[in-house]
Amino acid sequence: MSGLPESVGTVGAGNMAEAILRGLLRAGMLPDQLIASDPDPARRKHIANELGIRTTESNAQVAQVSELVVLAVKPAHIEAAAADLPHDGGPLYVSIIAGCRIATLRRLLGSSARIVRVMPNTPALIGSGVSALATDSGLVAEDLERAQAVLAAVGRVVRVRESLMDAVTGLSGSGPAYVYLFIEALTEAGVQEGLSASVARELAVETVLGAARLVRESGEHPALLRERVASPGGTTIAGLSALEQGGLRATVLRAVRAATARSRELGADS
Repeated sequence: MSGLPESVGTVGAGNMAEAILRGLLRAGMLPDQLIASDPDPARRKHIANELGIRTTESNAQVAQVSELVVLAVKPAHIEAAAADLPHDGGPLYVSIIAGCRIATLRRLLGSSARIVRVMPNTPALIGSGVSALATDSGLVAEDLERAQAVLAAVGRVVRVRESLMDAVTGLSGSGPAYVYLFIEALTEAGVQEGLSASVARELAVETVLGAARLVRESGEHPALLRERVASPGGTTIAGLSALEQGGLRATVLRAVRAATARSRELGADS
């Protein structure tokens, strides 16, 4: 994959960091180009055994040997982690820390630190995520290309203004959970209508997956695809009518708004 850095490290070795490291290996980076730090010996052992990369307890070591460093610690731990990292220089930092604004990171890492803020989502664990990327002034084109290439290893990448990152969190960051709930509901409905649980779940999962792929691959608006399925007086119209009467659309709008508002609250505390 073009644009990838020569070396990448992660500060923090949790699930999302592991997903990114796996994606980079799939993209052609070699194990000796990657390193991860984590305070938990069990987690370091897991990463070393599963991925064959170097691990360390030292955040400073990661920064010393990496061209790009993914900040993947919990929000409450960023101040302690940043204390070990180079200030006003060093690697390109890509932060996936929820709610942690670039201004906060710049305060911790120095005014001349090169920083990209990212909101990924959990389908990155299987290389099917979508990440929103935001940055402020000061990055050269090559830095942005490197950051985008790293994120592209675990899915698709979109660019947004940082002021919209809370909305990204409310939609795509939290969004997989909304879809899981919908799949649960579809499965339960199928069981109530007489299907076995296993058959209902397979039908629900594949229906959601196939419908999403059709939207992406056809490039057509979801409303147009919906209208093609909904024949006048047919079964789909009856089902859609029940969903609208139940307030599905309005409920989804409220869910994204509530998650966005909560993201703003968390960011205000950082």
